[in-house]
Amino acid sequence: MDDEEELSTEESVFVMPGDFVGTTEEFRAGAGTYVNVADIHSLNTGYVKVDRKSRTISIVPQTSIPPEIKEGDIIIGSVVNMRDSVALVEIGAIKGKGEREFQTNGAAAIHVSNVKDSYVKNLGYEFSLSDVVKAKVINTQNMRLSTDEKSLGVMKAYCSRCHSSLIMDNKKLKCPECGRTETRKISADYGTGIV
Repeated sequence: MDDEEELSTEESVFVMPGDFVGTTEEFRAGAGTYVNVADIHSLNTGYVKVDRKSRTISIVPQTSIPPEIKEGDIIIGSVVNMRDSVALVEIGAIKGKGEREFQTNGAAAIHVSNVKDSYVKNLGYEFSLSDVVKAKVINTQNMRLSTDEKSLGVMKAYCSRCHSSLIMDNKKLKCPECGRTETRKISADYGTGIV
């Protein structure tokens, strides 16, 4: 099939994810597309749209597409791994994007320099495994998160000894079962369930 013929009747061309829609020699990749080598492919199910003025090709989706994580989004996730300078978070939800599943490429990282606006000596005092955190996406290329705002941080924490839910007691977290006191980078919404 000739590309020019296909694109001259652009609004009637229906494509599926992965379908070839043009080349980077002819067009710029627009919304709903991705580039593989020099070929532009559809990311969504929908109709091809060509803007001849800007020489951009995009896809007008015909199905409800999963939300994408963007810089500035607030996410809710669970700490799944801890390293010396990084807490790895499995993202569970994007604030304001409903209950739909979304596209993600594994765990996101909160680097020690993005925990809070003061020096962090030990990341283990700020986060622990299974903590539920609220964080802001600061980089989507390598999925970096930040908790350095007052409203961001741990929303629910568990005792590192007996795994009971920790409760807030005079700005410290206390285990109601074993009495252990722990510290975290606490969100202003700790324990409220408000995202």
